[in-house]
Amino acid sequence: MPIVAQSTETTDWVSRYADEVIEESERRAPGKPVVVASGLSPSGPIHLGNLREVMTPHLVADEIRRRGYQVRHLISWDDYDRYRKVPEGVPGTDKSWAEHIGKPLTSVPAPAGSAYPNWAEHFKAAMTRSLDELGVEYDGISQTEQYTSGVYREQILFAMKHRGDIDAVLAQYRTKKAPAKKSQKPVDEAELEAAEGSGAASEDDGSSGSAGYFPYKPYCTACQKDLTTVTSYDDESTELAYTCQCGHAETVLLSEFNGGKLVWKVDWPMRWAYEGVIFEPSGVDHSSPGSSFQVGGQIVGIFGGKQPIGPMYAFVGISGMAKMSSSKGGVPTPADALQIMEPQLLRWLYARRRPNQSFKIAFDQEIQRLYDEWDKLVAKVADGSALPADAAAYARAAATAAGDLPRTPRPLPYRTLASVADITAGAEDQTLRILSELDPTQPLASLDDVQPRLDRAEAWISTQVPAESRTVVRETPDAELLGSLDEQGRESLRLLLEGLDEHWSLDGLTHLVYGVPKVQAGFSPDATPKELPSEIKGAQRSFFALLYRLLVSRDTGPRLPTLLLAVGADRVRKLLGA
Repeated sequence: MPIVAQSTETTDWVSRYADEVIEESERRAPGKPVVVASGLSPSGPIHLGNLREVMTPHLVADEIRRRGYQVRHLISWDDYDRYRKVPEGVPGTDKSWAEHIGKPLTSVPAPAGSAYPNWAEHFKAAMTRSLDELGVEYDGISQTEQYTSGVYREQILFAMKHRGDIDAVLAQYRTKKAPAKKSQKPVDEAELEAAEGSGAASEDDGSSGSAGYFPYKPYCTACQKDLTTVTSYDDESTELAYTCQCGHAETVLLSEFNGGKLVWKVDWPMRWAYEGVIFEPSGVDHSSPGSSFQVGGQIVGIFGGKQPIGPMYAFVGISGMAKMSSSKGGVPTPADALQIMEPQLLRWLYARRRPNQSFKIAFDQEIQRLYDEWDKLVAKVADGSALPADAAAYARAAATAAGDLPRTPRPLPYRTLASVADITAGAEDQTLRILSELDPTQPLASLDDVQPRLDRAEAWISTQVPAESRTVVRETPDAELLGSLDEQGRESLRLLLEGLDEHWSLDGLTHLVYGVPKVQAGFSPDATPKELPSEIKGAQRSFFALLYRLLVSRDTGPRLPTLLLAVGADRVRKLLGA
């Protein structure tokens, strides 16, 4: 089976795949555009696990474009698939949607209040917006349009004529017991949802009934559902007879009838041959013997085509989900991720890991560390110190072959912006004041200079940080705590207050708050950790905890330098008992 080798080298995986895809394309279809493909089922919210189905071929296609080749990235919207179940947690739906199970997704009503004409279009729209924001260039193909307009008529008639050959391939696997799974074990709800996929992998393959095997399933013209059984078919006349569980029975001419589709294990390889797909990754739900991908590798030859090369991609997990009400059962979508992070960061998470490596997308505090890591990478790329593979991942995240993605002109640290958003609750005047005081030598002229990163940080605070974890600055001094301080505690506050004016910047306050315990212990405020006894760290932690309790009535909070700037010098003096 032509699977691209999964190398453990640290070289850029995208370039290696691009090399193989170009070589394979020139062998199969010289002089024609390179074709890569993805498939998405709009059966519900399309989540971040599904996004890997798109990002893997997108990154490879984009590299091929950068090299000057013509390339088409096809995204097949599997909107002619059957509606399998009512997803949980989708606003505007209830149990009544179960009456549509068995219909094509495009024949199911959209959730109540939707601006879109049907279920499929409702969920396609959110993904389309996200792909545009991510800079993904693609040709979208609606399988409803393909089937109902008769585009695949010849392929359907061919499959019916060669149903014996197709049945023989499928029969090799029907009696085989699947071996124990060797793939990664899903460890959270998002991964379990990703592993389930669209459900197409487990659909009926058209197994032989009393009338024989048929790889085609009509949607009933009476109830619109696929609860049908083909009872006879004549190759010469193309007369097809079927019965439906609703009681309807009908005979149609398949050479004219456009109300059905090939079963999934035949449909997918038919499209590979029809579209000339060179590269398409597949998920873990297609990894076992007898799966759609493996069986398709044999069936595609019946249609005169070849199976695409492509890696098996691993799970995408999620760390932290506070209020993901817009997604099925709390599983985040690309739109949810793009609400709290810039497109470059999300692209980077997919670009820096080989497809067979699982990774997590952070919705909790970990997002701040990821942003710090990203900003360090940007700095290394700028000064030429980044490793080649890291520099390549950055380049693929920051731009496409069409050009740079929109970026924040002055990308202040995400954790700083989040802290300021937490303290100011989004008040623009306060936000501008605080951010301008971070570096008095380069005051911020406008909040536009820190957009869109500021908006993302504010969204993270408002949607992912629980109310009980938000920072609320005290209105009045904690007289009881101030009165209970010993001489050392009072001196630490005096040293801090005396240095406020001189150190009123982010770097200055950082130096000040770390320096106070050093000075109290008889050391220079500039002393390095190597020059200090280990007890100093404990003294610093105690000092920090005291400041937090006096300012926000908690033992922890945003980074103290940022918090002090946000509170303002006058209010700090008041709350610290000056």
